[in-house]
Amino acid sequence: MATRGSRSEKVKRIFQQFDTNRDGGLNRDEMAALVVAVNPRVKFSDEQINAILDEVFRTYGEFIDGEKGLTYDGLLRTYDDGAGDVDRDFDALGLELNSDENKGASIVSEASSSSIVDERVTESQKKQRTAAWAVSPHHGIVFDDTWKLVDDLEILLKRLKAKQAKDGKFKNDNFDAYSDAGWSRELGASAELSEKRIYWEELGPDYALFVKELGALRGRADGARSREEVFDGHMAIGRILYEHQLFKEALICFKRSCELQPMDVRPHFRAGNCLYVLGKYKEAKEEFQLALESAEAGGNQWAHLLPQIYVNLGIALEGEGMVLSACEYYREAAILCPTHYRALKLLGSALFGVGEYRAAVKALEEAIFMKPDYADAHCDLASALHGMGEDERAIEVFQKAIDLKPGHVDALYNLGGLYMDLGRFQRASEMYTRVLAVWPTHWRAQLNKAVSSLGAGETEEAKKALKEALKMTNRVELHDAIYHLKQLQKKKVKANGGANGEAAFLIVDPSKFKTVGEKTTLRQDLGNALQIRAFQRITRLNRCEVELLKKEMNETDVPVSYSGSGGPQKSIRKPNLEEVLRKLLNFLKPETFQGAIKAINEKVLSVLDETGSGRVDLGMFYAVLAPICNGPPDKRKRIAFDALLWRPVNEGGSQIRKVDAVQYIKLLRAIYLPSHGVSEMLEVHGQTDTSMVSFSEFLVMFDDPDWGFGILSTLLKLETGDRNRHEDHVCSVCRYPIIGSRFKEIKSHFSLCNQCYSEGKVPPNYKQDEYKFKEYGKEAEAMKDKCLCFNLQSHKDR
Repeated sequence: MATRGSRSEKVKRIFQQFDTNRDGGLNRDEMAALVVAVNPRVKFSDEQINAILDEVFRTYGEFIDGEKGLTYDGLLRTYDDGAGDVDRDFDALGLELNSDENKGASIVSEASSSSIVDERVTESQKKQRTAAWAVSPHHGIVFDDTWKLVDDLEILLKRLKAKQAKDGKFKNDNFDAYSDAGWSRELGASAELSEKRIYWEELGPDYALFVKELGALRGRADGARSREEVFDGHMAIGRILYEHQLFKEALICFKRSCELQPMDVRPHFRAGNCLYVLGKYKEAKEEFQLALESAEAGGNQWAHLLPQIYVNLGIALEGEGMVLSACEYYREAAILCPTHYRALKLLGSALFGVGEYRAAVKALEEAIFMKPDYADAHCDLASALHGMGEDERAIEVFQKAIDLKPGHVDALYNLGGLYMDLGRFQRASEMYTRVLAVWPTHWRAQLNKAVSSLGAGETEEAKKALKEALKMTNRVELHDAIYHLKQLQKKKVKANGGANGEAAFLIVDPSKFKTVGEKTTLRQDLGNALQIRAFQRITRLNRCEVELLKKEMNETDVPVSYSGSGGPQKSIRKPNLEEVLRKLLNFLKPETFQGAIKAINEKVLSVLDETGSGRVDLGMFYAVLAPICNGPPDKRKRIAFDALLWRPVNEGGSQIRKVDAVQYIKLLRAIYLPSHGVSEMLEVHGQTDTSMVSFSEFLVMFDDPDWGFGILSTLLKLETGDRNRHEDHVCSVCRYPIIGSRFKEIKSHFSLCNQCYSEGKVPPNYKQDEYKFKEYGKEAEAMKDKCLCFNLQSHKDR
C-alpha cells in the first residue's frame, strides 16, 4: 500500500528541484524546465512548450500565485488529475527521498494480539503508514475519531492477511503481462491500487470473523456525533478496504456514504469503481453518471474532477459494449485536460475498436508523445496502423511495445497475427510461443501456433500444437482443423503460401464456370452473398427479428431536423444510434456487441454518414438493415418500405417518393454490393423525379437482379443451408470438410465448398476448357441424383 506522504513527498522534491528562485512557485521558465526534464526523449518545439504551459496555467488558475507561478498544491493537483506519472517523473529526474522522510514507511508487522486497542500505533507511526489520500485537504480524513476507525481496520486486515497467508489462501497475481485498463481508480493518485491483484479466500471462519468485526466498525462509524462524521468514517473505511481489494465490503461503505451525502461526487465515483472491478458495468455506469451530475451541479468545486469521471464513465460504457458512447466521454476528458494521456489512449483504442483507424492513430500518437514509455498505447497504435495497411510500421511499433513490456500478451498475439497475414509463418509461430510462455492456457494462441506451423511446413509441430489446444477447449473449429490436417497428410499436397495451408490451385475465369440446373447459384452471386452472410454473422443481425425495427419506429420519438440540403430528416447521433442497436441486439455479450458495432460502423454508417457529420438518417438506417434481419423475405421488404414511409418526407401516406426509393436502392447496393458500383444506376435511374411509388412498384425495383437487391434470394439460401455438412466430402482445393452447399463438377467429379467455388478455384490436375457445376444443398439431393443416374443406366443396359 502507498504510504502516507510518500507520494506527496515525491511531488515536493520535484517542486523543490525546479523552484530555482525559492519563491514558493514555478513560473513559466521553471515549469518549462520541468516539462523538458521529465520527458528526456521528446524534442519539444517552443510552440508545444507554450501550448502546454498555457493549458496548465489556465486549468489550474486557482493555484497560480501571481508572478511566482504554480504552487506546490497546484503541482500536486496536476499529478492527482492524471496529467503526469509521479513515480516515472521522480525516477526520470534521478531524485531520492530523504532517509528520515522515508523511514518507517512500511506497515509494522508485529504479532497480532486479542486487543485492537493494544495494537493501535502511535501518532507518528500512523502518519508514516497511512495512504497519501488520508491527509489530502480535498478528499482525506476530517475527524480525529475516524483515525481510530482506520487504525482498528488496519489491525483487522493485518490479522486476516496473516491467517490466510499461514493457511496458503492469500494470493497475489502479477498483472504486468496484461494491458492496463487505464482508468482513474481514485479521485487523485491513479496508481494507488497495486498492479498485483489480491485474491482473498471468502469462505471459512477467518473471513467470517473479519466481516463480523468489520460490521462492528461500521456500527461505530454510524454512532458518530454528526452526519458529516458518519460520512467521513464510512468513506475512510471504504477506501482502506478498496486499497486492500476487498471490493464488495468497500462498496457497502461507499453506498452508505451515498445515502448520507447524495450530492457528493466522491462516494458515487468510488462506488462506481468498485462495481466496475466486480464486473457490474451497468451499475458502475449509473454511479459514474450520478457523480457526473453532482460534479456539474457543484460548479467549480468539483470541476477539476470532471476529466477522471468522464474517463471512468467511458470505461464503464465500454464494459457494456457501448464503444461509440465511450468515445464521447474520452473526448470530453481530453478537451478538459489536454495532458491526460490516459484519456487520449483510451480514445484512440475505442476509435480503433469501431474501425476509425486514422482518428485512432492521431489520438494514440498524442498519448505516446506525452508518455513515450506507454506500452499499451504502442500496442494499440500498431493495431491501428495494421488496420490502415501500414504493416511494416506496425511491426516496428508492436516491437516497441514488447521492448517496453516483454511479456505484453496483446502485443505478442497481435504481432503474431500480423506476421500470419504477411505469410511470415515462422515469425508468427515464435510470437505465439511467447504468448503461451506468459499465458499457457491461451487456446487461440495454441491454435494459431498450429496454423502458422502448418504454413511454415512443420506438420509435426502443427499436429502437436493442435493436440495441446484440444486439451484446453473442445470447440468445433479445432476438430475441423485436425480433420483438415489429416486430409493434407493423406493427399501429400504442397503448401500454396496461404495462411491455412491450402493446396495448390488454379483460378479460372468466370466465363468458364457453367451451371447445371436452375437451382445452381452463379459464382459471382454466391461471392456477393457470402460477404453479406459474413456481415450478418459478425453483427448477429440475422438473429434480430425484423419486426423489432417496426416496433422501434412506432415507439421512438425522434425530433425532425434539417440536413444541409434543407430536407427534413429524423436524424440521430451515432452514440444514440448505438443505444438503439443495443436494444435490438440485447442478446449479445458486450464484447460481441463491440464487434457488431465496429462492423456496422465500417460497412453501413460510413456510407450513410459520408460527410462525417456524426449524424445518421434513422429511417434510412432501418430500411438498410431490414433485408438482412431475421424474418420472411416478404416481411423484410415490407418493413424496409415502412421505414422509408416513416421518414418525414413520406410520413402519413401510403407511397414514397420515387427519388427516395432510388436513393435507397443505391445505398443498399453501395453498402452490400460495393464491387458493383452505382455509376451505371445513377446514369439510368438518377434523374430528379417527383412521382410516387407504391409498395408493389417498390418490390419490382427491389427484386430487379441488375439494378435492385435480387441477391436476397441467394442470401436466403445461405441462411437456411450454410450449416449443412456433407458426410465425408471435403473440398478438393482447401481440403476442409464441406459445410453449406457442395458444388460438384459434372465431368471430373471433384467437389468445391462455397468459398472456393465463389473464388473460382479448381484443383491444378483438372485443367478443362470449361467447368460445369451442380449445387447440392444437402447430401440427400446428391443421393437422389445418384439413384436416378443408376436407374437410367439400368434401363439403357436392358
